[in-house]
Amino acid sequence: MAEKKKAKKRKEGYMDEEITDKPTKNEYAVAKWMKKNVPIKKIKFLNHMVQYFTASKALDALMESEFATGDEALFSSRVDAVHYMQVMLEHKFFHRARKVPMSESELKAKKKKKEDKAIEAENSTAEGKAESTEIKEKKKRKVRLDMHIDQRFVDCLDAYVWIYDPVPFYYWIFGTLLVLGAIGVCLFPLWPPSVRLGVYYLSVAGAGFFIFIIFLVVLRLIMFCLVWLLTAGKHHIWIFPNLTEDVGLVASFWPLYTYKYVGDGGDSNGSSSKVKKKKEKDSDAENDDTEDDGEDSDKRSSTEAAEQPSNNEPGNNGRSTSSECDNDFVMVDQDEIES
Repeated sequence: MAEKKKAKKRKEGYMDEEITDKPTKNEYAVAKWMKKNVPIKKIKFLNHMVQYFTASKALDALMESEFATGDEALFSSRVDAVHYMQVMLEHKFFHRARKVPMSESELKAKKKKKEDKAIEAENSTAEGKAESTEIKEKKKRKVRLDMHIDQRFVDCLDAYVWIYDPVPFYYWIFGTLLVLGAIGVCLFPLWPPSVRLGVYYLSVAGAGFFIFIIFLVVLRLIMFCLVWLLTAGKHHIWIFPNLTEDVGLVASFWPLYTYKYVGDGGDSNGSSSKVKKKKEKDSDAENDDTEDDGEDSDKRSSTEAAEQPSNNEPGNNGRSTSSECDNDFVMVDQDEIES
């Protein structure tokens, strides 16, 4: 019995030590400041989107903050800041992770998913954007996060994933407003008669607006079918084309209508075939012109080749040289030179 009592006391003392070892107000203040001022990145970690920061960047920011300056500074040097971050890590504000380069199989799986999405895309613009994003992502280094075995804070480029996620203040405001609204609806029988009458009119107006929307949807469908049948499918008219689209309230009623003329399939094919025939004729004419030019050039070259041997004959050669000399020089007798 005495041993059991001693074991109970030991357990109680151990629990008391765990309960007292809680984060301090200063640690919460440092964590909030880091969430706002230290640059963070988002990444998938164990199938969850998480935020992480780099240890060296966090220490650089902390050493320039109010926590490292002044009389009431929490740490005076970078080593002290590392020790303080180690305490915060032990208090589960964040944990250490290691960056692992992605394997080729994982990259191929991602590429297949992106290709499937691109195939499913209807617009060419969406496909172009997907290709541009793929090119940008190829330039970046592919890395994923994994849990680090050595859970300690080190001044390096390792990633530290945030566990601390404080609830924003506006969440509390919206929550209180929702609770007060639910209590007010429950107290509807106690409302003044004038307020209850106004709520009744509002509910009737809302129901009427809903019925009006349904009536417009049916009316636009009937008008489209009538015009389509009377024109044999050549004219398409839609009233309020964005009424059933996923847009805002004002955009649902604009534009007022859209009109589209769709001709016969045979005519459109005929016109396209005519255009193709014209293009073929033009290309044939261009080919003929190029062939004629080639023939003319061949004839000219042949005639020039035929003229060259005639000029190389001995008689002709002398005549040509003498004629050239007559143009440039004058024959003078020897007596005239001596005199």
